[in-house]
Amino acid sequence: MDFHSDNAAGVHPAILKAVAGAAGPHPAGYDADDWSRRLDAAFSALFAAPVRVFAVPSGTAANALSLAAIVPPWGGIYAHQDAHIEVDEAGAVSFFTGGASHILVPGANGRLGVDALETAASRRRGDVHQVPAAALTITQASECGTVYRPDDVAALADWAHGRGLKLHMDGARFANAVAHLCCHPADISWRAGVDILSFGAIKNGGMSAEAIVVFDAPLAETLPIRRKRGGMMPSKGRFAAAQLLAMVEDGPWLDNARAANAAAARIAATVPRRLLYPVEANALFLRLTPGEKAQLRTQGFGFYDWELLGDDAARFVLRWDQSAEAIAALAQALAAL
Repeated sequence: MDFHSDNAAGVHPAILKAVAGAAGPHPAGYDADDWSRRLDAAFSALFAAPVRVFAVPSGTAANALSLAAIVPPWGGIYAHQDAHIEVDEAGAVSFFTGGASHILVPGANGRLGVDALETAASRRRGDVHQVPAAALTITQASECGTVYRPDDVAALADWAHGRGLKLHMDGARFANAVAHLCCHPADISWRAGVDILSFGAIKNGGMSAEAIVVFDAPLAETLPIRRKRGGMMPSKGRFAAAQLLAMVEDGPWLDNARAANAAAARIAATVPRRLLYPVEANALFLRLTPGEKAQLRTQGFGFYDWELLGDDAARFVLRWDQSAEAIAALAQALAAL
């Protein structure tokens, strides 16, 4: 009964079938195969706009390469102080950009707001002694399991673009946000002003492929060589492309997110007074005493202590393939505390 992370989720059958379908020999590699050639069209249909798409093997690669395409080595990136690129990616952005740094900003419930960004910007002198800001990155859904609404994204995009900055979205759980909002994927991406998106698939039933989705066409110019130089371009790219095509063309990306969100909502309903943040995607942050944590673990439940919020905080992440039995057992165990 593991609730540590959706990275532990299984692979959706449609993804496995797609990989098997690409298993035979093919005369071309390095994105010249039939599957890779279809990526741009498939994602353009999904987002109802022309896009460029690049498959990469991890979310860290998607974030770092996306930001490298929009930030120079001497640039700065506005980010939430708890953003994944800051807390959990081992300096990958600095590595892939050749030295860019993060400009960290606080934000309630894991989300950045214009007022906080304006305050942070006002404290920067803008002289040669400080890195010049080049981009803003936001996480959808946030590290706290909360979601930016279309108006939220648009306001942040207006703020960034008004200062000559590009807007990147870390969409590791983009599908969960779309499922929660019941909106079109475009509504919280390019229509709201996002320039480049890391489209998450692995947490949501994928196997080994994520996508960089470029809405601002000129930003795609350097990505082919950046991806190759960074060791993130597989020679048999058809297997990564096949996964992504199966995810977005056959529908699992949204169905899986809805299932994970619904499971989280069911758990949240049993312990509303313990919630540290609103539950808007597939993650719950709960206030639990050390004794209560130990009790749950003795019963066989796996989850993370969340030290960022204190010794009595815990995180539970619901997966698209979480069994009904495990969900019911956790709900019952939490209610009984």
